[in-house]
Amino acid sequence: MYDFAAEPGNNELTVSEGEIIIITNPIINEGAKDGITCGNSLADQAFFDSLSSNTAQTNSAAKSNNQVNNASDPWSSWNAGKPGNWDNGNAGDSWATKPESAVGQRNSASNNWEAAAFGHPQAYQGPAAADDDDWDDDWDDPKSTAPSYLGYKETEPSEAGGPQRANSRAAAMKLPLNKFPGFAKPGMEQYLLAKQLAKPKEKIPIIIGDYGPMWVYPTSTFDCVVADPKKGSKMYGLKSYIEYQLTCTNTNRSVNHRYKHFDWLYERLLVKFGLAIPIPSLPDKQVTGRFEEEFIKMRMERLQAWMTRMCRHPVVSESEVFQQFLNFRDEKEWKMGKRKAEKDETVGVLIFSTVEPEAPDLDMVEIEQKCDAVGRFTKAMDDGVKELLTVGQEHWKRCTGPLPKEYQKIGKALQSLALVFSTSGYQGESDLNEAITEAGKTYEEIASLVADQPKKDLHFLMETNHEYKGFLGCFPDIIGAHKGAIEKVKESDKLVATSKITPQDKQNMVKRVSTMAYALQAEMNHFHSNRIYDYNSVIRLYLEQQAQFYETIAQKLRQALSRFPVM
Repeated sequence: MYDFAAEPGNNELTVSEGEIIIITNPIINEGAKDGITCGNSLADQAFFDSLSSNTAQTNSAAKSNNQVNNASDPWSSWNAGKPGNWDNGNAGDSWATKPESAVGQRNSASNNWEAAAFGHPQAYQGPAAADDDDWDDDWDDPKSTAPSYLGYKETEPSEAGGPQRANSRAAAMKLPLNKFPGFAKPGMEQYLLAKQLAKPKEKIPIIIGDYGPMWVYPTSTFDCVVADPKKGSKMYGLKSYIEYQLTCTNTNRSVNHRYKHFDWLYERLLVKFGLAIPIPSLPDKQVTGRFEEEFIKMRMERLQAWMTRMCRHPVVSESEVFQQFLNFRDEKEWKMGKRKAEKDETVGVLIFSTVEPEAPDLDMVEIEQKCDAVGRFTKAMDDGVKELLTVGQEHWKRCTGPLPKEYQKIGKALQSLALVFSTSGYQGESDLNEAITEAGKTYEEIASLVADQPKKDLHFLMETNHEYKGFLGCFPDIIGAHKGAIEKVKESDKLVATSKITPQDKQNMVKRVSTMAYALQAEMNHFHSNRIYDYNSVIRLYLEQQAQFYETIAQKLRQALSRFPVM
């Protein structure tokens, strides 16, 4: 399928695309005795049978649980007729959707592999999840394409029927809400109507600052440096991977992580904080070209940007799962921390039970106004970011394609003209011919400057917009959760009137929705402060580099001009 260069000492074999490998010595010669062979074996069939059986049992159990939940669910009669969208916008618009169990259906519901893995190979599957060594490796994952503006080689599209990772992380994060504690259908009601919420160890305070509600920032901040990518392998070189070294600036201790470990952290943060804090996606996985220098450089740059974002966030950076990811001391401690994180039940809407605003409760009118304002801004910014990405990508293609060629054509045409002039035999034009030739070479130099310039300025502007596109893609689910809670409070009057809940229950609901509103405002204040800093920095850099670029061109043109004799 693609060229593979072996590394010394790894028992690897160098192969090239199109070559045929004939195995003359069986790799597994005793497997048949145990029912484990390559191909369509009994073990394979048994696995598929168990998968089919487990899926059927899961679906049956889910139906039974839904019937039981509906029996005690005061909203069951209202939920039955609720449309899929909270507002009456375009059904195809991700900004008009609310979080529900259907969100977990990232692709086709008929995809049993997705159903078996809950939409992701590293998704939490309960205490009985497979051991660490059974995780899917990078090379088992579907293919994805790098943005063409980066100039990196594009990979082939994924095979039909395979899980589309890139699609699942495109416009909006799709939380597998029905597969995690607290994300199930009655999750919102459990939070809003619980007589007494469990008191988790982790507390997330909110204070009122100069610009409104805000998270409490730690007294000392830190960053994480992602560096030193190294190729590793296992299974005698049959499986290869890239491992990165992570060093925290506050401890100077280093730990090593593969991409799949970053992916696990992303899933844990998404499940735990995803309805309160936007957790942008990691750079997509890729099969072909994974060990090429340009791809490794691009991935490391984006992993660095992602880790920096997480380190900047006062809640995420101080969370136990994030700290454990950066500070484990050995394999045993890593596995213990991993299992502990996977058993965490304070996830989904229950994360709001850890939020403690130091402020009076808000009324429902103000809560709804704040939620709508966030929705309008993030939607408008999403449109603006996508427009700039589109324009920037077109400009990148022009700067690295047609525009340099135009300068090259001018340069070659001038040099050709000088060559024609030199055949005239007239002695008094040598200075002019040399000047025209140098002018032509100047235009060829300008062509190279034009082709290289996007890497110096447009690249950083595009990367920043790409990051914010990931952030903004998270907000439809966040806004949907808040609108869902607001709708439940609006419906509560009917439930009080029919004695399904007490007036005190409704009062508790309003208080808890107020807590959610404070969390949303605190997150937006953090988002805005970062946005102002980031765009100020990156646009300043872009303009400075552009000014320097045109000054360099102007200087070269003046030098070329100075060669022409004054008549």
